[in-house]
Amino acid sequence: MTIHSLQDTTVLHNGVKMPWFGLGVFKVEEGAELVNAIKHAIKHGYRSIDTAAIYQNEQGVGQGIREVLEETGLSREELFITSKVWNADLGYESTLAAYEESLNKLGLEYLDLYLVHWPVAGKYKDAWRALETLYKEGRVKAIGVSNFQIHHLQDIMKDAEIKPMVNQVEYHPRLTQKELQTFCQEHGIQLEAWSPLMQGQLLDNETLQSIANKHNKSIAQIILRWDLQNGVVTIPKSTKEQRIVENASIFDFELSKDEMKQIDSLNENHRIGPDPDHFDF
Repeated sequence: MTIHSLQDTTVLHNGVKMPWFGLGVFKVEEGAELVNAIKHAIKHGYRSIDTAAIYQNEQGVGQGIREVLEETGLSREELFITSKVWNADLGYESTLAAYEESLNKLGLEYLDLYLVHWPVAGKYKDAWRALETLYKEGRVKAIGVSNFQIHHLQDIMKDAEIKPMVNQVEYHPRLTQKELQTFCQEHGIQLEAWSPLMQGQLLDNETLQSIANKHNKSIAQIILRWDLQNGVVTIPKSTKEQRIVENASIFDFELSKDEMKQIDSLNENHRIGPDPDHFDF
């Protein structure tokens, strides 16, 4: 798979195009730093922004989007905006209400992708029905899930009218989730990585450093390139303009099959986030 630029897209199973690469804003607080990060990213070619209700920064994301559209002349349709419904709002009516609230905070008329944030037992199916309603009404372009394991996906697809288009999960060289990825590929569900850089914990890894040296790239760039070559959408988080640009400078080299295998071999099934099966929701 050859991905040439920040605007290159994967096609979801409903035909919607989703950029392979985007900006995540987890743990970025409301304020100028957030607004500027959004603007820097879009001005440097990013088209995808990922937020969530629980991040409590949808207003700042919306402000950044509005300002940058005005300053660049881009249209809303050229962007791909994702948010997620939080655990406390998982229910049919409450999920519909949460969607309206996210739209209001963002100041948008629709989202490109709306996700069920965590597979809370006994609740996520009602939330999924709400997402199906929003999708059928044309209020959202694509719907998906986050942090779902294979058994959660099987469970939801038993009753679903529409299968998830995306599954966003913790994914990095220490947690390669190969079985989950294979399952998603077999069912036409696009895998997306959160915390692709393992919150900085891999930035002194010797294997990654030697590959980085060979390509004259940073370890972060090597990991993000590995994501894309594995067919995984990735959304690294940064607020610094220089890092936002650097993270995206990964379209001028390719990892060899051997290098991909070396990175795969770093897997230890190690999570830095909660385990979706044992998360105290």
